[in-house]
Amino acid sequence: MSDVHELSAAQQLRALRAGEVSSRELTEHYLTRIDRLDAELGAFVTVVPELALRDAARADERLARGEWSPLCGLPLGLKDLYSTAGIRTTLGSAALAEHVPTEDAWTVGLLRQAGAVILGKTNTAEFGAACYTENDVTARPAVTPYDPARYASGSSGGAAAAVAAGLLPVAHASDGAGSTRTPAATCHLVGVKPSRGLVSSAPASSFLSAGTEGPVARTVADAALLLDVMAQPWPGDLYGWRSTTSFAGAVTRVPDRPLKVAVWTETGLDAVEAHPESVLAVRRTATLLGELGHEVREIVIPANCDEPVRQALKTLFVFSVGITAPTLVPAERRRLLRPYTRHLVSAGESLSAAGVVTAQSVLARYASTFLAALEGFDIALTPTTNGPPVPLGHYFAHGVEGEADLMLGWSCYTPWVNLTGQPAISVPSHVDGEGLPHGVQLVGGQRQDAELLALAAQLEGAALWADVHPPCWYQ
Repeated sequence: MSDVHELSAAQQLRALRAGEVSSRELTEHYLTRIDRLDAELGAFVTVVPELALRDAARADERLARGEWSPLCGLPLGLKDLYSTAGIRTTLGSAALAEHVPTEDAWTVGLLRQAGAVILGKTNTAEFGAACYTENDVTARPAVTPYDPARYASGSSGGAAAAVAAGLLPVAHASDGAGSTRTPAATCHLVGVKPSRGLVSSAPASSFLSAGTEGPVARTVADAALLLDVMAQPWPGDLYGWRSTTSFAGAVTRVPDRPLKVAVWTETGLDAVEAHPESVLAVRRTATLLGELGHEVREIVIPANCDEPVRQALKTLFVFSVGITAPTLVPAERRRLLRPYTRHLVSAGESLSAAGVVTAQSVLARYASTFLAALEGFDIALTPTTNGPPVPLGHYFAHGVEGEADLMLGWSCYTPWVNLTGQPAISVPSHVDGEGLPHGVQLVGGQRQDAELLALAAQLEGAALWADVHPPCWYQ
């Protein structure tokens, strides 16, 4: 069964249920591809073949008895920021290279209960703090299979590289400032950042909830299947809510009315121009939306990412990483942290409570400006990234002090959505003349995730993007 990875996740689930393929066959196929291809891609931190084959055998036994669950027998990878009982969880840090949790994170537990067969943990930036995936746990950064000399972005770079290369049918990811959407764009994939509270962050809890888990997939339907499983709030969630609509059902229906779409391509950064290919991606998407009957209007970017906002974003990262890392990493192992993480930890030592509260106020005003400007629109359309995947080492050109500005210049279109709490999806647009992928971001109204996914599926059905694959897909 050499071409089983060419089936979508939805097709694989149907084949499993019909008895046309076994979970063991699927699992062995993907494990073989990981063993053959991942040394160049850097998609995985940890692979657990024995555990995966045991889980596949149990899935096959259930299927033989006629039992069924939403992901029964489907191979899956989990991002290495999230605890997995019995499987090491490094958070992308050499300082935690031997850490093996005893309990699953909430969403990990949901995916396991749904019958997914866990093949391993996908590569991530250290503590999820970068839009590139390079750490000191793995020998290889996570690269886009379309050009292994370029990053697959981050911090869900491993998940995206694995799905694009056919090492997984679909993958678990997370997004704190674009970390699902930008890797999807670099790998010609679909990446979903759900509305705040739809997917639980348990056991973590915070009044400032910017990050959330979500799926990365080859098709909108595959992403919807995984989201249906993940969208079950933990009872103690501060922002938790439950959708009354099946996302897998939503993507089978076109929007029930013409949608009002706001469009911009400005970066919001005074010294950073929009990349021509990113502008092209938005233009061709806007044209197709108009042809599909939606009302498309170009607007000025609602708020610039000026110096106070940039400093507030940096403070937010210092607060989330610079405080978290010392809590998790013993003092004697902090020498193993990467330079950028040590930079954040050092900055965290001088961080004041007043500084954190002030930064939160600045970002709240920034987010509110977007929400107010988008009142009356159903959807916002922007590029996902400002240009193609960047070369390895790109972010190190100006030392650790310059990394944040370089990352923001490339990923400037995504962080505002984490602050507003709206749902967003990155879908492919095109592959440029150099063979590099580009994507567009669609942002929906708060808690309008089903409507957003339906629109993305409509664009997919209208052939916004071609069904192309990187060279290693055929190996």
